[in-house]
Amino acid sequence: MDADGHQWLEPDRGGGWKREVTDTAAGDCIGDSGGDNRHSGRPPCRLAGLRTLTMARMQLPVPASASAPEREVSGLIERVIADVPMPRVEAAADPARMADEIAREAARNAALVSASLALPPGPMGMLTVLPDLFIIWKIQRQLVADIFALHGRTVELTRTHMLYCLFRHMASHVLRDVVVRAGQRAVVRQLSSQALRSMLGSLGLTVTRRLAGTSASRWVPLAGAAAVGAYAYWDTLQVARTARGVLATTPRTPADEAWPDPGPTPGA
Repeated sequence: MDADGHQWLEPDRGGGWKREVTDTAAGDCIGDSGGDNRHSGRPPCRLAGLRTLTMARMQLPVPASASAPEREVSGLIERVIADVPMPRVEAAADPARMADEIAREAARNAALVSASLALPPGPMGMLTVLPDLFIIWKIQRQLVADIFALHGRTVELTRTHMLYCLFRHMASHVLRDVVVRAGQRAVVRQLSSQALRSMLGSLGLTVTRRLAGTSASRWVPLAGAAAVGAYAYWDTLQVARTARGVLATTPRTPADEAWPDPGPTPGA
């Protein structure tokens, strides 16, 4: 082999030398004299090169999609807040007392659902995590809509309000810019599509990390289900507390301001 990396082989039939250049990436052999590049006692260069390349590829690590769980949770949150449900109650003379009652009822329902889905131990129990989240968040979403209705403020409820009420207690650092405070009053900022998308990604990461920290309880029969149900009960009460706090600190929006008059109908 010379300084250029060329390998010199036996003399060819014309009395000269036949030079072989091996491309280690593709395994090709290129001869200067156009002679036969096959040599007795060893496989062709192309096959040897392909074998080497194949083994190298087999040893490469397979990239893991680490963001897949976060994307699934973010998509689940987006589905939950996409539609604000119609309230099941009307404005009440004593909204605080009624809000306490429906909050406890929703918390019991959430605990029952969550504990039931956590009963299967081991891998089967882990498969119920996302369905559990979706059902619990739907229960809590309805709770927020009902609390707003008890106070006669259904018209003000937006998906930004819903996002804040559902997740403020577990991800306050993500949602800190949603509510702008001025003294004792507060205003809920409406998010643009880009800001909402970014916030959903951050929430997905936060919720996924929390799930990873509490998933061990699902491997313990009965006791794990009880712990999961207790957390769902507490979590739902926190949602109700946040919703009532928003209503207490944000000014009431007049109906004509929340739903602007579109003006006269064209052609009327």
